[in-house]
Amino acid sequence: MTDDQEYDTTHSKLTIPDWAVQDRPREKYLSSGFPSLSDAELIAIILRSGTKSESAVDVARNLLAGCRNDLNRLSEIPINKLLKINGIGKVKAITLLVAFELGKRCRVATVEQKRRIDTTSDLVELMQTKNARLSYEEFWVVFVNQGSFVLGVENFGKGGITSTSVDIRLILLKALELKATGIIMCHNHPSGDLYPSKIDMALTIQMKEAAFLLSIQLLDHVIIYKEDFFSFSDSNML
Repeated sequence: MTDDQEYDTTHSKLTIPDWAVQDRPREKYLSSGFPSLSDAELIAIILRSGTKSESAVDVARNLLAGCRNDLNRLSEIPINKLLKINGIGKVKAITLLVAFELGKRCRVATVEQKRRIDTTSDLVELMQTKNARLSYEEFWVVFVNQGSFVLGVENFGKGGITSTSVDIRLILLKALELKATGIIMCHNHPSGDLYPSKIDMALTIQMKEAAFLLSIQLLDHVIIYKEDFFSFSDSNML
């Protein structure tokens, strides 16, 4: 028998129901739990079906390959681009995006339920569904009490790709209304360059000095981009 006779590459690929039970994603989950499933298999369960020539797992693997096997990259693909991928229709695209959005909201809910900012990572988690992934700058402030419990989270500026204007007086007025003893400023850099600009540094100094006069402490100024961040406090720049 020749190699060509032994393995015919012209045959259609097996669909998931044709696989051995132990290799099917849903059955693997039921028997061994989520740790037994690869990222592609998890996505395949969400997609539910593939195409005439590819299983749902094949479609999922192709999706991941196009994103360098990075789930974060995949979660950021807009629906119009997802619809151009073979095997992805409107329902599958929406279902996939909904799954990623729920994941993000679960992460944020963990911080919001705790209602306390203990670390810079807590703040970054809190901001993931607010401005961490925007294509333009937004400036937010988190107000906390003496125990670092969150009293409020508010947007104080929306701008362009490289900057946004902020009114320090409005931030301090809100802090007084909430009886906050500390504030944490946070804005995003859509470019991905996290190092603070001269404007960022000047604003931080102005806010720290103005807040001090009202017995309010500027605890940090954090610049974020997706999961990455720069902290003035962690960098000893406050």
